[in-house]
Amino acid sequence: MIRVFIGFDPRETVAFHVLSQSIHDRASQPVSITPLALSQLGDLMNRERNPLQSTDFSFSRFLTPYLCDFQGSAIFMDCDMLMLDDIANLWNLRDDQYAVQVVKHDHQPTEGSKFLGQPQTQYEKKNWSSVMLFNCDKCQALTPKYVNTASGLELHRFRWLGDDNLIGEIPHKWNHLVGYDETQPVENISNLHYTIGGPYFDDYRDTDYSKEWAEEREATLRCDQVAE
Repeated sequence: MIRVFIGFDPRETVAFHVLSQSIHDRASQPVSITPLALSQLGDLMNRERNPLQSTDFSFSRFLTPYLCDFQGSAIFMDCDMLMLDDIANLWNLRDDQYAVQVVKHDHQPTEGSKFLGQPQTQYEKKNWSSVMLFNCDKCQALTPKYVNTASGLELHRFRWLGDDNLIGEIPHKWNHLVGYDETQPVENISNLHYTIGGPYFDDYRDTDYSKEWAEEREATLRCDQVAE
């Protein structure tokens, strides 16, 4: 079973469901998808919201290994994504020498805000944590107490590992930053990340790769009528 945890924010509910559909539609192996919804996490996630926090799952993503009892592997993904590949191909990149594997972006945005006027922050390793392939038993520092008390930079810069050599790299195509990365044919991309704003927001309705997202949304809403 491929275990996938997706960040959930009520303002982007449609994004969660469309991403889930895009994963299931292309998967060649059984997939379990869990939304990281604060309403379901209860006291596991009790830190106060930071003014620089752009989504509900900015920090809850780091509970993924704990929710897996620090056993086996799991994938975390932001909800503002669209899977264009078989997620089993990402799952098969697991390497036990690492605690976590990511796309190692050198992402340095210059704008001050993004979707819904949320702040656009800059820090080392930005967007590395938006897709994470966890080796859960090597991430035991990520207890609920730590996730609720560590600074955002400690979490998103992987300070909890104590050694950057425990961060493995996965190919860039698994976290293509729409609007930042060079435009590619979709056949060269495995996972689209609408990090500045998804096509479900009016201001980004015509962003790059909006057609692909809209088509997946229609597939999500499909309901064939059976003739009597």
